[in-house]
Amino acid sequence: MMRFMLPVGVFALLVAFLWVGLGLNPRELPSPLIGKPAPAFERPTLADPSRTLSTEDMKGQVWLLNVWASWCAACRVEHPLFVELERLGVVPIVGLNYKDRREDAIAWLQQFGNPYAVVVTDEDGKVGIDYGVYGVPETYLIDRDGIVRFKQVGPVSREVLQGEILPLIEELKG
Repeated sequence: MMRFMLPVGVFALLVAFLWVGLGLNPRELPSPLIGKPAPAFERPTLADPSRTLSTEDMKGQVWLLNVWASWCAACRVEHPLFVELERLGVVPIVGLNYKDRREDAIAWLQQFGNPYAVVVTDEDGKVGIDYGVYGVPETYLIDRDGIVRFKQVGPVSREVLQGEILPLIEELKG
């Protein structure tokens, strides 16, 4: 009897783990960065590679870091929202152009509009590794002290922008 109970017990345990896993939202990936200092970087700007921008330059401001690339189809989905957000002047948006060619990124911004206060390049993906980027697009909300307060994996939707990001920006600015 015990010989049959062990396999049945293991099978029941596997079914339980699968059941719980199927109920989880794959977009809600926990980030070890939430509540911790944003990884420091100093990268060349897309517009002028002789100039750089660092996380230190952004201290004292609430800001968004949007990881994007010209080859990213999902980036096109969220891009109009960032263009709209930039027009409102709510928060500076820093673009991190991830594993992309400079000329492709510039052409993409000329075609779709440039919502970024500044775009920095991450051609080798090292900054992306430090931020734990799973894939583009990803967006991080960083507070005045340089602490990551929010991470969005995948395109930012209007619902996420209005329901989560904008209220958090107002709270952090207040």
